[in-house]
Amino acid sequence: MPYLGNEETVKELRRALSNPNIQCDQLRYRNTVLRVIRYLVEYVEQPLTAGLRDRAACVRRVAVLGWAKLHHLQPDSEIDAVVVNELYSLLRDPDPVVMVNCLRALEEILKEEGGVAINKPITHHLLNRLKECDLWGQCEVLRFLQRYRPKSEDELFDILSLLDASLVSPHPPVMAATLSLFLSLCSGVPSVSLAALERVRGPLLAACGSGSREMKFAALCHIQLLLRSIPGLLGAHYKRFFCGYAEPAYIKQRKMQVLVELVNDDNVGMLLDELKGYCTDVNPDTAQTAISAIGRIGRSYSDKCLEILTGLLGLKQDHITSAVVQTMRDLIWVCPQCSDTVCSSLEGCEETLQDSQGRQALLWLLGVYGERISSAPYTLEGFIDEVKSEISPGVKMELLTAAVRLFLCRPAETQDMLGRLLHYCIEEEADMCVRDQALLYYRLLLCGLDQTRRVLQARRSDPSLGVFIGRPAEPVGQWARSFNTLEPLKDGAVETEPASRGSPEHKTSTPANTSLCVFFLQGCEGAREEEDCVWVEECIECPTVPHCSPQSLQAAMQLVNIQALAFTPPQALPWRVYLYTHARRGTARRSLVLGELLYTGAACRLGDGRAEDEQTEATAAGRAEGEDGERRGIKVTLRLQPRDETCLRGFLSVLTTVLNTLTEHSD
Repeated sequence: MPYLGNEETVKELRRALSNPNIQCDQLRYRNTVLRVIRYLVEYVEQPLTAGLRDRAACVRRVAVLGWAKLHHLQPDSEIDAVVVNELYSLLRDPDPVVMVNCLRALEEILKEEGGVAINKPITHHLLNRLKECDLWGQCEVLRFLQRYRPKSEDELFDILSLLDASLVSPHPPVMAATLSLFLSLCSGVPSVSLAALERVRGPLLAACGSGSREMKFAALCHIQLLLRSIPGLLGAHYKRFFCGYAEPAYIKQRKMQVLVELVNDDNVGMLLDELKGYCTDVNPDTAQTAISAIGRIGRSYSDKCLEILTGLLGLKQDHITSAVVQTMRDLIWVCPQCSDTVCSSLEGCEETLQDSQGRQALLWLLGVYGERISSAPYTLEGFIDEVKSEISPGVKMELLTAAVRLFLCRPAETQDMLGRLLHYCIEEEADMCVRDQALLYYRLLLCGLDQTRRVLQARRSDPSLGVFIGRPAEPVGQWARSFNTLEPLKDGAVETEPASRGSPEHKTSTPANTSLCVFFLQGCEGAREEEDCVWVEECIECPTVPHCSPQSLQAAMQLVNIQALAFTPPQALPWRVYLYTHARRGTARRSLVLGELLYTGAACRLGDGRAEDEQTEATAAGRAEGEDGERRGIKVTLRLQPRDETCLRGFLSVLTTVLNTLTEHSD
């Protein structure tokens, strides 16, 4: 047996396989078996080659997968072109399982070359035989077909016609794979993509009612993707997302996230009643998710939601009170007009709160709105008296901030307790973060009350600001690649503590959150020194834009994928609009652009800073320029992260065109 080297090698392997000590050690026994397989390999090729031509389909199936396994065992071996050609020819095998196995084998063997090549003849052959394959075979074929790009529009619609039946398949995996292929092929035809999304509404709803929990959860995650582009897709079917008593918590929480997206004037009453019932669920995480969902709906239906939240405080349950206070904190941050109702409902909450996140939220409210809460100094004093027994550094740091803020508006009632708190935190506190923050506030107070107010009472949301509620419709292309993958399941992970964050000033802002406006206001100045962002200021002469209706302004910006976050009423001075958009740079991660439009009615003065200290060229003709760098018009401030000056200038050009177009139409 020359392929084994010599007879001693055979004897050695035989002794090893029969050795009881090796047989008891799984790792050693496995390594011995692998040695045997590596020695028997070159003689496997001949029977595998013969198996590809065998008359029995089951033999051909195994032989095809055998070649893939052989390549896996010897990944560095040369690829036999004869075998590859043989496997390509077997794509036309009469047995559909052999055909699918060939795709898998070629993908493994040609991995270094980019996998199996899909051309026009192969594409049409696979499409015509799609119905012959079993469930998972169809999914595999549809996945491989995403590599092909039709050469003409006629060919595209021919392919879509062949896929039409699979798009409404009763089997969710086939439907999802077909829709993913639809979105891939129709990336340049948005109307066809949207029509495909409309057609899968029925199969997705059916999947949400599946007996399999895993299938139901995956369907809910993918429905959230679709709602990003068609918010009203399932509005008439909102009752299908009501939670069942026996459903696991992760499905209940995901359903509540979908319900928030489906709320409108017609169903808001029923949805809030349903969510109110979930607030007392035996699972604290589910109850907190329901309360957070009510808070999100409260951004557009604040009166109804605040009535429910206030009623929940009367239950005097720790986890419910904590979630309600945190939700009120988040709601008042984006809807300052709710402040009076929130402040009047906080009396006595400190007696029920036990967890640190809830106490932090209450302390933030006492610090920011303490002048409206009559009992604020006494509540704060109770926290200060027990600060030595407090174990949460976050609560101590929030207590410091709240005490200094309350001192600025009610000094006579707060001065003594603030002094005691600062003394303890500086002299006795072991946590260095708390001690450093106490020293910061102490030194800040030494600089004077005016300087302290500038730091701690910076601009917050203007109560006159209206907020664009709801998620603006996104282009399908922004999420199409993640459809029918695991990404929707991990990216939209349910928050078990939906409001368990620190002060709103410290939150990580996202484009879907209207607190971006405040983040922009507070962060723009500091951002000018950051290395990974770039900012620019410009003055555009379009004085009639502030008189446009918010709906017209929003519609005009959405045409170029610019989303408006918040706006002041028309003709109000100063007039402001906050906006954002995403810019994709090739295959790299997306850039985030934040912007503010400001019109004061007077000349706008630009700062000295520019991207890379360079002045941006004029972007609007007919702009009037006065002395000392003053220009009359709308002041545009933009910030982009990560840094991309070309992208920022391009965005400024597009925004200028939109504003000038609005000016022409209003004239």
